[in-house]
Amino acid sequence: MGEDVRYFKRIDVDWRDRRLIVNLYMQQRAVVKVLQEHSEESEFGRGVRQGCCLSPLLFTLYAEAMMLEAMEGVDEGIKVGGKLLQDVRFADDQGMVADTENGLQKIMERLSATAEEYRMKINIKKTKVMRVSKSGGGRVSIMLEGKEVEQVRNFKYLGSTLSDDGRRDKEIKIRTALAKEAFSKRKESLTKRFSRRVKKKLVKTLVWTTLLYGCETWTLRKDEIRRLEAMEMWLWRRMEKISYTERVTNEEVLRRVGEERQLLNLIRNRKKNWIGHILRGDEIVNEVIE
Repeated sequence: MGEDVRYFKRIDVDWRDRRLIVNLYMQQRAVVKVLQEHSEESEFGRGVRQGCCLSPLLFTLYAEAMMLEAMEGVDEGIKVGGKLLQDVRFADDQGMVADTENGLQKIMERLSATAEEYRMKINIKKTKVMRVSKSGGGRVSIMLEGKEVEQVRNFKYLGSTLSDDGRRDKEIKIRTALAKEAFSKRKESLTKRFSRRVKKKLVKTLVWTTLLYGCETWTLRKDEIRRLEAMEMWLWRRMEKISYTERVTNEEVLRRVGEERQLLNLIRNRKKNWIGHILRGDEIVNEVIE
């Protein structure tokens, strides 16, 4: 821990805080209680503590220091808005990006070497590589420690499924299936127990949130739009227990429910809000840099 704390200097952690962290984590002793019996005392030599409210922050700071050092002087990556993007990070999920296979190989080699200096190791079994292009597919060979990283066509990141063709049709299909499952789990409440006004609120609160997770990044084509519109009507028909064999039009279903088609408008509004949030964030970052 003492050696690890020195890396916090790179991100300007005050020396008093560094000393406090060392005193808090070094030479801690603990026992394990089973029923009424206690084990012998054991001393923790290194690492953060599970259940400690400070540990996640320390890990994030440590990982940030490692990434800053690993990417220092590296000019590989992709240009987004005139800025070089090399990685997408959230907690311990790291996504490295580059516009060429050779560039990604250099980034991974640099990251692997720096991780060893920080006494960390990249888990090759959990590491995947994906080539993203409009046509999809294409062979990419990235090597780590003499082993080739597995290439995939789909990858799940922060709950969303990314595809190598850049489309979101598979993600929307998965979200649709999850939304139907969420409706089925609460079928009794959503079809019988409450008034129509309450049931509509439950649908929008419990089912729509599952369906629209991550919709701010969706690129919608005609097929996806039709699928979402069909899903919206499926929910209202199930809520009102209207079978398709009854040949009730969508307009009549909406009239009975007292709603208009609004799912797509909600997605568009979320996309606008998200874009605004990103632009405001860029403005704040530029002001800080200046």
